[in-house]
Amino acid sequence: MSNLDRKITDDFSQYTVRKDLVSEVKGNALVPSYVLEYLLSKYATTTDQESINAGVKRVRDILADNYVHREEANLIQSKIREKGRYQVIDKVQVALNEKLDRYEATFENLGISRVVVDSITVDKNPKLLVTGIWCMCTLVYAYSGDRDEVPWRLHRLMPVQMSHDDRENYLAMRAKFTAGEWIDLLMQSVGFNPDLFGDRAKLLHLVRMIPFVERNYNLIELGPKGTGKSHIYSEFSPHGMLISGGEVTAAKLFVNNANKQIGLVGYWDTVAFDEFAGKAKKADKALVDIMKNYMANKSFSRGTNVMQAEASMVF
Repeated sequence: MSNLDRKITDDFSQYTVRKDLVSEVKGNALVPSYVLEYLLSKYATTTDQESINAGVKRVRDILADNYVHREEANLIQSKIREKGRYQVIDKVQVALNEKLDRYEATFENLGISRVVVDSITVDKNPKLLVTGIWCMCTLVYAYSGDRDEVPWRLHRLMPVQMSHDDRENYLAMRAKFTAGEWIDLLMQSVGFNPDLFGDRAKLLHLVRMIPFVERNYNLIELGPKGTGKSHIYSEFSPHGMLISGGEVTAAKLFVNNANKQIGLVGYWDTVAFDEFAGKAKKADKALVDIMKNYMANKSFSRGTNVMQAEASMVF
């Protein structure tokens, strides 16, 4: 372990994780890397190899027992009913039901909705109301006979990704590192070995992270396939959206004129387009015009209203 690694482990003891362990535990679970890293940071953060092995096994067991595959949703629902309660890992999003004056959760893979969530849980995890977060939840089955009520009850919710910003601690820790050490730390945080890169190459890789922290920062990166251009936008952060193939409509990206619902630019910090260019691609001129105006002026118009958004775009 290098001196920098020791320093990182000491100062960020609750947030460090060995990147090479992620591929070991992922298997066939369609879970983003940042979720696996969060679990590993909870159970495998020590430098002792035996403890790390035990932590990796614990994370594997958690995924095997609790992760919900979409095709197994009915099976998991049955287990909850038969056992009375069951623990699941799923992406959960919460919305306020103003008619009933309560918060209700939707479980993405499990396929259930209208699960009542208490206000305290929402206050502790505000991102539940925005894009949703991956959580480990204990669900209880309690059928009351009332057809208007769902039988699912949320007994416990524990986020398995960062559910709030700890900015003060982050800034305090930054003061303990030199500029060079901090650049190397950032490189390691996205899975690169900084020892293999020169100063210029490090900065070029870190440029990919700017759209996550700067509003309306637009970036284009040219290069051959398989060079990791899109990886960071799909795996690094829950605040980025990668559109595979680069195909998207104006309604999905900006606003749907039929229901007036704002599109991706209203919900994500970064919207990235993978394989955006090519001879086989056919550009939608209306979409291109809206995108040009949005990137230049941070606003767009669909119909009669002019709207603003802060999402960065990456091509």
